[in-house]
Amino acid sequence: MVPISYYLFLAAALFCLGMFGVLVRRNALVVFMCVELMLNAANLTFLAFARMRGDTIGHVSAFFVIAVAAAEASIGLAIVIAVFRSRGSVNIEDIKTMKH
Repeated sequence: MVPISYYLFLAAALFCLGMFGVLVRRNALVVFMCVELMLNAANLTFLAFARMRGDTIGHVSAFFVIAVAAAEASIGLAIVIAVFRSRGSVNIEDIKTMKH
């Protein structure tokens, strides 16, 4: 059996990698992928604690996070596509205002 600390270290590494990507990268699609990485790190933590405690609260939390991530991806990608069609770029620095 793998100790819970391994899962928590992996989740921390994934979260830090995602946070670094959000702070450093300027492409909106890469930022979305990094946010998804952070949400998956949170899911890993929820599931690790659910396994340790032997209850289903972590599973329910992970399911809720997956639903939020799916909604975020669909709405976010729709916004990115709309911005790309109107401005021709998905660079975050080019998108300073929603006015066209």
